[in-house]
Amino acid sequence: MIITILVLSGIAGLAQTEQEAAATDSTPPEKSTFTIGAQYATNASYYGQKAIEKTPYVALVASYNHRSGFYVNSMAYRLLKDSSRLASAYAAGAGFTFNISKSLEADIGYTYTFFPKLSPFLQAANPHNASATLTLEKWITAAAAFDFTFGKTNDIFVTPAISKQIRLIDIDSNSMILFTPEINVTAGTQRFYEYYQEDKKTRDSILGKVFERLPVDLPIPGNPNRPDNPPTTIMKSSSSFDLLSYNLKLPVAYYRPHCLFELSCLFSLLGQKVETDPGKLNTFFTASFYYQF
Repeated sequence: MIITILVLSGIAGLAQTEQEAAATDSTPPEKSTFTIGAQYATNASYYGQKAIEKTPYVALVASYNHRSGFYVNSMAYRLLKDSSRLASAYAAGAGFTFNISKSLEADIGYTYTFFPKLSPFLQAANPHNASATLTLEKWITAAAAFDFTFGKTNDIFVTPAISKQIRLIDIDSNSMILFTPEINVTAGTQRFYEYYQEDKKTRDSILGKVFERLPVDLPIPGNPNRPDNPPTTIMKSSSSFDLLSYNLKLPVAYYRPHCLFELSCLFSLLGQKVETDPGKLNTFFTASFYYQF
């Protein structure tokens, strides 16, 4: 689930900054940590795509990272337009991070997300997510993420990315302003979208919106000029592996020991073969806060 990735990327950024600060102070950076955080977003992004309806949300997260590299995390999401329940989705995951070499790090993990029935999240068809990421730390950071989601169907995603953490301002010896621009590209399959469309039709019918979406060529009794049969919606193939989005993330963060507050803007230019608005530019704004013990 991409929301999980966005939230946990903030935790990883805080952990990386904490380690760099600890190394500067000649303190061993390897230690177990516990992190809590919260995030607000104007819309939920799924590899740059978004649902037809707007899905602004708030998320709460807790993560424990053992010094061995093993970690567990849990998250709760609340769609601001969802007044029927306390949380719109829950997630829990575990994984392991390890060094392949001095500059190359690997991460493998699994997350399960509980979606209520007829959830408006794009990815609700596939609650299971298995992931693997390789990260190369040089003067820039290069990463490649591989995701396999499964449930009602199976989808795979590949996301290569490059980023660079820049210290914009050193406020004092303990706090600073950081800028970490990132460019990434996502390719994958889109089987999940057929299930999203089916669930949306059901949600609309329950809400009485189905009649607002009837095609103009439906037959009307006594009108011979209308066809006898309504048009049939033809689903595009979603099994092929296609380019989904080009993404530019621009996060600015305020850091002081154990704390990180981040404002971020994500621009996603969709590919020509996506099921949702091909060629459209989507924009997502987020505000996040993390505290690490």
